[in-house]
Amino acid sequence: MRIGLIIGARGEVLELPTLIQKIVRAEEDGVDSVWLPQVSAGPGFDALTALSMAASKTSSIELGSAVVPIYSIHPLALAKHAQTAQIASGGRFTLGVGLSHRPVVEEVMGLSYESPAQNMSEYLDVLRPLLDESKVDHKGRFYNVKAQIQVPGSLQVPVIIAALAPRMLRVAGEQADGTFTWMAGHKTVESHVVPRIGRAAESADRPSPRICVGMPLAVTDNPQEGREQAAKIFERYGQLVNYRRMLDIEGVEGPSEVALIGNEDQVSEQLKAYADAGATEFLASVFPVGRDEEASLARSNDLLKGLIGKI
Repeated sequence: MRIGLIIGARGEVLELPTLIQKIVRAEEDGVDSVWLPQVSAGPGFDALTALSMAASKTSSIELGSAVVPIYSIHPLALAKHAQTAQIASGGRFTLGVGLSHRPVVEEVMGLSYESPAQNMSEYLDVLRPLLDESKVDHKGRFYNVKAQIQVPGSLQVPVIIAALAPRMLRVAGEQADGTFTWMAGHKTVESHVVPRIGRAAESADRPSPRICVGMPLAVTDNPQEGREQAAKIFERYGQLVNYRRMLDIEGVEGPSEVALIGNEDQVSEQLKAYADAGATEFLASVFPVGRDEEASLARSNDLLKGLIGKI
């Protein structure tokens, strides 16, 4: 199981130079990948622009978006964004896309959240041909697009989607290269995510999908304090329907119960449980515990560095 980092999932606000330096430092530490969320409304930068800038300062680390909400950008525009990011990174970029959530789409963007899985499927029917063949001719319920693009030096762009519900996992297996999950415990990954997306990929005669699992993580000798901190930082995710469904499958009350928290041995065992469950990549949202935040974050990052290539 490969090990990466998610920067921005806990709501931290960073200046752009600081964000890029964090990605540079991750590469120096040997981390396999760094992923940035695209927040439709709120703090944060345009993920693909920031990743393209980081690509110019790095040479080997994989870069990914986790994830770009599809309602906020037309697939024709995103195809060019993604191709540009892939060229800038020399083939190290993975495009992650997702639906976002009904309150954001309807109340913030003023759009309809009707039939989200079908919307995603059609979005991919437009996006993938543009990325793979530089042209598309699609007529559907949500999109009618006939277009060609030309991006000099274009490269193949892997696409994963944030998929949690059964139909979305089927779409991920049939039309994408894998999935990105958030707030899915290892039991849920093993019993719900892996078998559903695996069957869909097999039925569509596609390669085994990537299972990219994003979760909060903190190494600490005080797990109770760690879970209290996780509740403060991440509890809002437990109020969103898509994540609530995952927590219910896992049989827990909130995000603080699925976060990876404990000393080095305990967190290592929790990471191994995800590898055993079928995760191909673990993406840690490292958060601090205790008064010395810098030392706390360093301790978690040191553990992750030590486990790269060993799980």
